[in-house]
Amino acid sequence: MERITLHDKTFRTYIPYAEIDKAISKVAQQINRDLMNEDRPVFLGILNGSFMFTSDLMKKIDLNCMVTFVKLASYSGTESTGDVKEVLGLCADITGRTVVVVEDIVDSGTTIVKLVEDLKKKNPKQIKICTLLLKPDAYKQEIPLDYVCIRIPNDFVVGYGLDYNNLGRQYKDLYVID
Repeated sequence: MERITLHDKTFRTYIPYAEIDKAISKVAQQINRDLMNEDRPVFLGILNGSFMFTSDLMKKIDLNCMVTFVKLASYSGTESTGDVKEVLGLCADITGRTVVVVEDIVDSGTTIVKLVEDLKKKNPKQIKICTLLLKPDAYKQEIPLDYVCIRIPNDFVVGYGLDYNNLGRQYKDLYVID
C-alpha cells in the first residue's frame, strides 16, 4: 500500500520491507560474528514495537541463544513522554551472560538509558544494543548503539511493529506522515 490512514493522519510508504530485510541481514551477520564465542547470549526484545524486528532478526541468528521480552512504554501519540514505565518485566537470569537489547527505534534514548540501568543491576557479562531504526539527530545519550540497521531523520514512522495510538503495527513496510 502506498498510503494508509490511521486515526487523523495519513502516512506514505517510507521504507519498503525488502530494504528493511536487507538491513536486518547485514546486522545479523555482524552479531553472528561478534558473539560466536559467547555462551548462550540473551536477546531481549522490547515490546510492543520490536516484535516484528525481533522475529525477523532471530531467523537470521545462528547462535545457541535465548530470546525473551520485556514491555516498556514511553510514547503517547507521536511523541515520547520522557517517562519510561516497565509494564512486563524480565523473568530470565542474565547473570554473567551477554544481553542483546533488541529495540524497534531509538530517538531520545530515554528508554535505552532506563533499561541499561535496570539490566546492570542483574549482573550481565555485557549489554549490547541493537536497533532497527536510529534517529541520530535526536539521540544524545552516552550509551553506544552496537548494531543499527537503518538511520532515519527525526520523522514519526509507523508500520513494521511501530504504531500511532495503537494502530499500524501490522504493516510490513515503514510509513511516514504524508
